[in-house]
Order: sequence, then structure tokens, then C-alpha cells
Amino acid sequence: MEIVGNNGLFRLKNEFVKRYSSIDPPFGFNGLGLITYMRTYSRLKSNGENEKWFETVRRVVEGTYSIQKRHILKYDLGWDESKAHRSAEEMYDRMFNMKFLPPGRGLWAMGTEIIERRALFPALNNCSFVSTENLDKDLARPFMFLMDFSMLGVGVGFDIKGEGKIIIKKPIGEFNYVIPDSREGWVESLRLLLEAYFTGSALPQFNYSHIRLYGAPIRTFGGKSAGPGPLKKLHKQIVHMFENHNGKAITATHIVDIMNMIGVCVVSGNARRSAQIVFGPADSEEYLKLKDYEWNTDKKTYTGSNAKRAEFGWLSNNSIYASIGMDYSRHAQQTARNGEPGYLWLENAQAYGRMCDGPDWIDWRAVGANPCNEQTLESYEMCCLVETFPNHCSDIKDFKRTLKFAYLYAKTVTLGHTHWVETNRVQLRNRRIGASVSGLAQFIQKNSLNTLKKWLENGYDTIRHYDSIYSDWLAVPRSIKTTSIKPSGSVSLLPGATPGLHFPESRYYLRRIVIAKNSKLVPFIKKAGYPIEDYRDEPETSLSVAIPVDVGEVRTIDEVSMWEQLETAAFMQKYWADNQVSCTVTFKPHEAKDIQNALNYYQYRLKGISFLPRMEKGAYAQMPYEAITKEKYEELTKGIKTLKFKSIAEDAVAEKYCDTEVCTI
Repeated sequence: MEIVGNNGLFRLKNEFVKRYSSIDPPFGFNGLGLITYMRTYSRLKSNGENEKWFETVRRVVEGTYSIQKRHILKYDLGWDESKAHRSAEEMYDRMFNMKFLPPGRGLWAMGTEIIERRALFPALNNCSFVSTENLDKDLARPFMFLMDFSMLGVGVGFDIKGEGKIIIKKPIGEFNYVIPDSREGWVESLRLLLEAYFTGSALPQFNYSHIRLYGAPIRTFGGKSAGPGPLKKLHKQIVHMFENHNGKAITATHIVDIMNMIGVCVVSGNARRSAQIVFGPADSEEYLKLKDYEWNTDKKTYTGSNAKRAEFGWLSNNSIYASIGMDYSRHAQQTARNGEPGYLWLENAQAYGRMCDGPDWIDWRAVGANPCNEQTLESYEMCCLVETFPNHCSDIKDFKRTLKFAYLYAKTVTLGHTHWVETNRVQLRNRRIGASVSGLAQFIQKNSLNTLKKWLENGYDTIRHYDSIYSDWLAVPRSIKTTSIKPSGSVSLLPGATPGLHFPESRYYLRRIVIAKNSKLVPFIKKAGYPIEDYRDEPETSLSVAIPVDVGEVRTIDEVSMWEQLETAAFMQKYWADNQVSCTVTFKPHEAKDIQNALNYYQYRLKGISFLPRMEKGAYAQMPYEAITKEKYEELTKGIKTLKFKSIAEDAVAEKYCDTEVCTI
């Protein structure tokens, strides 16, 4: 898809881009990076063929500099075309060689029609947060925001501060409403239904006939329509929730349930991954028991006091607002069982940038975080993340230069406006971004922890330096915060980097990805010899492709204690992240008893943390990561040929929520 319109467009020179057309991109992990790219980020061109990597990079770079150019021209700030070309060509080279990469959202959407439309521009951002604190005034808006941004692929966090602030009323009268076949139509239907119960107004009787049928193509975001079924189900769930609650206050359970149900409606049968995070008080028994359910294998059903929530409750990471000095005993016991709740020390997030810099309270308005907990956020705020790979840089000078263009990409995204006035107001004021680093386990193994410390300290100063220069050039405020550690996911697979600060499962493992049976990529993957079988959850429509990976000489999660993982998170919070560090600490059974002590010690050094019990190898079929032996790896790779994709005409399908599969709890 190409940029529409001609006003303020920036184009790289054809002769420059042509030089890269014959260079093999440095995709990593034995074909995994290439398959991931083709499945998820390679868009259809106007001639009906898929992009190659050098063309994707061109689209992204041209889209980035087009946004800058339009901004500079709009305010008559003085655009220098020749200088822009020198800058854009260097960004292109560093991105082509995967020294930095935009988020998955950016790889897929930047440079398309999305940058032309305010209602779609949020899709360039990874994450957001919305508070329900003013629910008595906002009414349905927090729920609408979550649905709208979720449908644009933006992960959304929320809280339950609206608990008790609305009295549910019996709707009076009815009216007919034909739901338009659009994102706006779905969101409006949600508003009409919720406000009928929030205000006692007329109850809408929905007509779904205009919504495209199941399997129809979705042009803007790729993929196939789920039909009206998921929306019908959401409406029925809300009616059932409130029809016998007349005269009673809205509860914490209601708020979380509605948000989770919206998420399930949006996901519409796609892969289950965490798309939401909810924050609640540490002393609420109702909130802490929301996930009091577990699977009973014998009865093949869920059991527990909240078993009915299992259908949709999986969608959010349930976390608490932790406070310094609180008693963690009850929460630690619950975390030890199933990994939840997660923890956010909001006071630390508001008071500190990097933990080594002392409190400045610059972020005092922050009230929450994004689904993977790496971004401090205000209500209705979005954030764009960008990923750097220091292990792919030749030296610290190369790394610092790469940071310039990673920063510039993310800062450029803050120039866009959305169709939400609340979001525009906070975005214009904060200009928050999140420059992250990945492949840290590989970097430390190759160099040293002390070398990493020097690179991080120099790198942070470099980003702040460029922020002062480019904020002045763009005539916008400096970014309130600029750095974070994202968990990463699909993006880190492209260059063959370990995700964020996390350690790999094993040196040798099978990395499974799911792909549609009718995908035009399948014949090429089969021809290359990768193991393929029906995907267990969707055997009629999807395949599971297993790619054998050798991550190299890197310490694995089996070799790293819970305490070292916590220390690594604290190290990155101290020397790099002025936002937050996303870290899910994997703990072994014998370490569960130490979670309470760990929280007591690290409450002074972290802003947020989550835990996950170590899953047994082979705990279920077709695990995304499956450790294998060196012998098994060599056996599998013997039968694999070089993977090559010829001309393909199949648009990539945008990922649901953020660009990661690993912040799931």
C-alpha cells in the first residue's frame, strides 16, 4: 500500500534504494526472521506483489520523513530537502541492517494510508492507558476508547477506579439502530448500549444486517472479517450483566468484565495473547479473586468461584497498585500459584525517570501503564516504542549513531493527531516515546555487564541530547520520557535477537509460529523442509511451523535464578529506562517461597514487575518454544534448504495488539 496524496511527500532516490535490492537482508534464526517478516510485515504493492525487505524499509523511511516534512511545511519552519535525504538514507541503512527497527505496528503501517487519516493514526502506536476514575462524567468513553484503540491494534491498560461511581438504571423505551459496517459503528453501538444502562435512556435494538459476513476481506488491516457474531455476543453479555442490576452500583467486576469482553470481541478468534492490563487496589478481595478459576482436566471444565469468567478473563494481566512498605504476603502467595497479580509501584513511576537520577516528579500525572508494563502513562495517553539491537552495532559510536535514528522515528510518530481530543491533549504535552534495547543476553555474553552499563549511560545521554536538538527543530516540547525496555516479540525475531532483557529458553529450541493453511507462503516453507503440522487449536484453518533455532552461546533461563532476573530488571531501570522495564520473572518451584522477600527488596528499585511459574518442558502440545538437544537441532537442520520466497501476492495481516506474544501471564 502506498501513501496517498502528493502534498508534502518525501521520496528516497531510486538509485539509492536500488543498491540494496540485491543485498540479502540479515534475517536471523535460521529462516524464522524471514518467515515472520513475510507473514506479518510484507505489504502488497500497487502491482499486486509482496514487498521485499528493501521495499518495506523504503516505505517506512519515506513515511517517517513525509510526516516530518508536512509538519515543518505546515508551520513554515524551513524544510531542507538535501539534508533530509542525507538523514533518511542513513536511517534506511541502519534499519535495513537491523541495528534498529520500528515496532511491529510501524513496520506494518508506516508509509501507508494510515498516516493520512486521523482516525487510523493511533495504529502507529504500541500502547495506551485509560482510567475509569471519572466514570460518572465520562460514562461510556473509557470503554469506547479501549474498543476503538484495540480495533486499531493498540494495547490498552485500564483501572477500576470507577467502581461504585455509576448506579445502573433500567432503560426506558427502545429504538432501532442499524450498525454501520465500520469500526466507528461498532464503537457507537457499545456507547448506546452502555449509556442506556448508565443513564436510564432508551435501549437500542440492533440491526446487524450491514456488517460484512464472516470471511469477507478487511482491506485496511488485512485478514478476514469475523462477521457480526462477536459483536452480537458482546451486546448480549452486557445486557445479561445489567438487566437484573437495576438500582445497584457498578462494581469492579463489571468494569473488568466489560473491558475483557470487548477484547474478546475484537480478537474475534485470533491467537490468544494478552492485550490488556488492569490495575486495582491491593486490598480489594473482589478484585484479587477475579481469576479464581482453574481448568479441571477430569471434568473438562473450569472450577472455582469465578469459573464463569474463564471465557473472557484470560484477556487481561491483572495487576495491583503496590505501595512502598505494604504487606506482600497474601499477594505473593497468589502470584506463586498462577503468576498474578503483577505489580506497579505508581509512586516510583511518577517520581522517577531512571532510578539513578533521583526523584523529579515530572510524571506526576501518570496513573497507569500499558499491557506489558514498560510505559508509564496518563489516562488516554498513547506511546510509540522503537527497538535497538546493540549486539548488531560494531562499537559504542555505532550504537549512539543508531540511537539518533531510532529516537527520530519514535519522535516523528508523536507529530500525528488522533480523533480523540483527550489523547491529542496529552500527546501534545508529553511527546512520550519508548526507545528500547533488545538482545541483552547476547550482548552481555559477548561483552560484559560493565560494557553494557557504559553503553547504556552514554546511550541515554545521547537520546536526551538528540531530543533537545530535534524538539527545537520541530518546535514541539521535549519528551517527558524517552526510554524503556519492551518485552519484544515478533520484531526481535527478524534480526535473530533475544527479546528485551529476557534469557532464552534453551540454546537449541523449536520456535513455532502459526500460519493460515491457505497462505501462499506455505508451499515455499514446505519446499524448504521445515516441520509443519496442523495447529492444535485451529486444525481446519491453521498450520504450526516449527523452526529449529540455535541462539548461540548464551545463558538460558534454566541457568538464571529468579534473583538474577530481578537484578537485571533493576539494572536496566537504573541505567536505561526512564519509563519502565517490562520483565516477567520466571521462577522455579523452589523459588516461589521467596517472592514476598523479593518484592520487599525490589520495591525500592523497580516501577513494575510480574512473575510466571516455570512451565514444564512439553507441558502442552505445540508450545511456542520447545527446548531440543544439539543432536536434534542438527538432525532437523540437515533436511532444511535455504528459504526463498518468489513473487507472492498476499497482504500481511496486522498483529492484534502491540507487537509481542511474550507479555502474557
